[in-house]
Amino acid sequence: MRRAAHLLAGVALLAGCGEPVATDATARIQPPPPAANRGSESGDDGNDDGIGASVRKDLATLRRVTAPFHEFKNARDAGWGTQITPCMVDPGGAGGMGFHYGNTKLIDGTARVAEPELLLYEPEENGRLRLVAVEYIIPYTFHSRAAAPPELFGQKFSQNDVFQLWGLHAWVWKKNPSGIFANWNPRVNCDETSQRMTMAH
Repeated sequence: MRRAAHLLAGVALLAGCGEPVATDATARIQPPPPAANRGSESGDDGNDDGIGASVRKDLATLRRVTAPFHEFKNARDAGWGTQITPCMVDPGGAGGMGFHYGNTKLIDGTARVAEPELLLYEPEENGRLRLVAVEYIIPYTFHSRAAAPPELFGQKFSQNDVFQLWGLHAWVWKKNPSGIFANWNPRVNCDETSQRMTMAH
């Protein structure tokens, strides 16, 4: 499990710095119990224009199961309590990712719509953490770098040779002008925290 946590940290830091990958879109866990859906301010969840009906349905599932995690306590209690990275920003101006919080029990070589291994949070001025995205990861130990890349939402994952991982972001809670599956979001920043890490990709 220590190795899994290390790999998780690596993919969170560098996912998207290489080639594509793919995964299974089947949800295997029961969704969290219904909770007040905070939704997203300013219609930030309307990020999937031009996406096919099947992918739109999967994104709706992802939003439904992660909606309770707008309250970080709910995410922590459900298993996403391990801080994997500080708040991450791109020094070249591509944007930010925020803090990565992981559920290491989900690192099993598959990626399922309803079970993202990482939740991404942007720090807010009031000290709260705002849920902005998720990230799916698959270590090369489960899916060889030489194999055909896995896919999820019809998207290929990015290779991360430094940490031997594949990764895919889904910006389902904060609109991303660069695209819902882009690595960085220019609307995300780490201005409200001293726990920052810059990383060029």
